[in-house]
Amino acid sequence: MITFEKVTKIYESTGKQVKALDDVDLHIEKGEIYGVIGFSGAGKSSLIRCVNLLERPTSGKVVVNNQDLLSLSPKELREAKRNIGMIFQHFNLLNSKTVFTNVAMPLLLTKTPKEEVKKRVYELLDFVGLRDKADNYPDQLSGGQKQRIGIARALSTQPSVLLCDEATSALDPQTTQSILDLLKRINKEYNITILIITHEMGVIREICDKVAVLDQGKVIEAGSVFDVFAQPKTEIAHNFVSTVMHDEIPESVHQLIQSQESTSQIYRIVFVGESAGAPLLSQIAKQFDVEVNVLFGSITELQGTPFGNLIVKFEGEAKEISRVIMHINQQEVTVKEVLDNVS
Repeated sequence: MITFEKVTKIYESTGKQVKALDDVDLHIEKGEIYGVIGFSGAGKSSLIRCVNLLERPTSGKVVVNNQDLLSLSPKELREAKRNIGMIFQHFNLLNSKTVFTNVAMPLLLTKTPKEEVKKRVYELLDFVGLRDKADNYPDQLSGGQKQRIGIARALSTQPSVLLCDEATSALDPQTTQSILDLLKRINKEYNITILIITHEMGVIREICDKVAVLDQGKVIEAGSVFDVFAQPKTEIAHNFVSTVMHDEIPESVHQLIQSQESTSQIYRIVFVGESAGAPLLSQIAKQFDVEVNVLFGSITELQGTPFGNLIVKFEGEAKEISRVIMHINQQEVTVKEVLDNVS
């Protein structure tokens, strides 16, 4: 559906070259909700704006719906762009036009028949729950309502791809959730492929099927949301995951761990799915000659699956602790020793 092949984007700034994207390879399947996350300056906006050629890559290929956009004629490109909708962080509505006209604008620009425009606009306003605001102006709307109008406008040409450029970062948490719920409805009911860029890992957890982590213009990690959240491979990905998974050890516990004579007795145990509800520690206390002390714990839900994280201290003979670790490894959970650089 969307493929980046060796995409590089270089900007000229005061006589210097700034590489916003660096040899990016990425593939997004039809019907997916795909998230791209990164800090400010990572290249996220450049990446998403290359999908509809608001920014033209310096080199590489951008393929959408089996079309290499960079090889199209101006007329072919205009037709291809009709199939790509986009919603923006700051809504980009025309304040001098009514809600109806804002939604209708892409259709009016292509000289769509008046009755067809009217039918399509009211269908979309019904879909986003704002038909009663058709004659209002953007200044009369809340931020969430403005974004719903922006979404309706992006859907007016019946695109197969919807681009979301930090679409919720200007909204409060409750409104953000309502917009994410709307995007999930759009994906499910219209089978539209959605590409989201964001710096909020909570958005990725809530809505996305897959995620790519962008840093200094490079994709440093990519995969299913579950895999990246469960086992981030890079420090940057781990830092993002920690903001929503709440697996960072409090400083007081960190100091306690550091003060232990032997850190080999302290372990991180990760529970996923059904294993999160198993009485593992209770079983260990009964079956083995060790004392179990839970130093830290959290549990969250990831795509409907429980995900638990525990830091535990086992007190007892080294041989008996080794038997405990062997037992845990047989229970379809992950256990690893917590060392001095605990994180």
